[in-house]
Amino acid sequence: MSHPLSKWSVIALFGLALMACVNRSSAQATNTPNPTPNPLSVGEVLNSVTNQYPPMLAALIERDVAAGRLRSAQGGFDFQLFSKLFGTPSGYYESATFDSGFEQFTGIWGSTVFGGYRLTRGDVLPDYDKDRTERGGEGRIGLRLPLLRDGSIDRRRAAIYKATLDQELANPAIQRQQLDFIRAATVAYYNWLGTGIRLQLAEEILRVARERTQALTNQAASGLIPRIVLTDNERLIVARSLGVVQARRRFESSAIALSLFYRGSEDEPKLAPRERLPSNFPSQPTLEPGIHPLELELALQRRPEIRRLKLSIEKIQVDLKLARNQRLPNFDAGVLVTDNFGNQPYKDRAQTELEAGVELKMPLQRRDAKGRIAEFEGQILQLQNQEQFARERIRTEIQDARSAIFAALDQSQQATLNVSLARELQSAETERFLKGATDLLALQIREQAAFEAELTAVDASLEYFRAQADLDAATAASAPTAMQKAR
Repeated sequence: MSHPLSKWSVIALFGLALMACVNRSSAQATNTPNPTPNPLSVGEVLNSVTNQYPPMLAALIERDVAAGRLRSAQGGFDFQLFSKLFGTPSGYYESATFDSGFEQFTGIWGSTVFGGYRLTRGDVLPDYDKDRTERGGEGRIGLRLPLLRDGSIDRRRAAIYKATLDQELANPAIQRQQLDFIRAATVAYYNWLGTGIRLQLAEEILRVARERTQALTNQAASGLIPRIVLTDNERLIVARSLGVVQARRRFESSAIALSLFYRGSEDEPKLAPRERLPSNFPSQPTLEPGIHPLELELALQRRPEIRRLKLSIEKIQVDLKLARNQRLPNFDAGVLVTDNFGNQPYKDRAQTELEAGVELKMPLQRRDAKGRIAEFEGQILQLQNQEQFARERIRTEIQDARSAIFAALDQSQQATLNVSLARELQSAETERFLKGATDLLALQIREQAAFEAELTAVDASLEYFRAQADLDAATAASAPTAMQKAR
């Protein structure tokens, strides 16, 4: 007969085994690695800027605004219709006239085609000679042609030319904003990456101080080191914890700044998670010293400021051409053909009539046109000087960005060497500390020197990519290809 406790022993063993299985399953579930998200790249951020950044989308609307101006200017070429009915229904002479017609400005040397139909009824008035028509009415068609003023150009055609140039001017305006947005987004991305790496370094140096706490506690308890050494390490942990808090705040601030450019599927600002932080900066390609002539020439071709100034000059040249034309006298020619339908009641109106004539009119002083000519010539000179200065400024911007890149590369090389030497000294000092050949203060100094060397290396890399963003903006290399073609 078995012992009564054996039953409970079996139950207890079974329960322990079950708990072990549950714990093992939980541990396995906990240890199952989650898929690591891909590091966030600068290309992903720039793609978000191009497709989702609200100021970028607002800039693109400038094309629609310019198209609206062009459509409005084209209203000067609209086909014009008119109809009127008038007369004297009661009086000594009773009459009525119906007149309807059209007018079309062709834009061909300022000519206008017109025509219509007129019908009169009533008594023969004393001044009715040219207004009367046969019973079937009168049809007419004619042409007005300015020979001097308003011939080669007039206000309506000038408005079309300028509105067309406004459409072209929209592209440089958009591209200038695109370059600024892309540069700002690039800098924001690398700021986020740099502050993330600085946070990792701050956490790492804190971890080092925390990991030796237990060893120092045991040594202090054994009397191998003074208690003050443990206190000093605790102070160091607090100081480095403050550094982590500050580094985390800077990282969160940079993530918030980046979220203006990096957007989610609903076009809302999206905070880049720390899990998507790359392990380090991308590689830094070297550049040839000096500005290559082809690089400068391409920059001058791509930079929107040059294109904008050239188009602005063309636009003022249209105004100048119009002002010079308005200085000429009005010397207009006209032709009118009329034909009456029917032969009653006026025999003399039964034949087709052809009228032709010219008209000359001119203000003597012509001060309005002369003043505009002086105004527009001055504006063109201003823009030409601005274009020359813009070319010089582009060259200096490229030189400055290249200088910053070479300085950052030099700093980065020196900083990398400094990190290597500082880590070597830290490793040697750590080994000496473990052997009791040095104190904690000396080890702290080496750790802090290595930490600051790594921060300096991060700053040098950050300066390089900022300068690269400036160079891309200066050469317009970061402009979308579609925009470059649109020019």
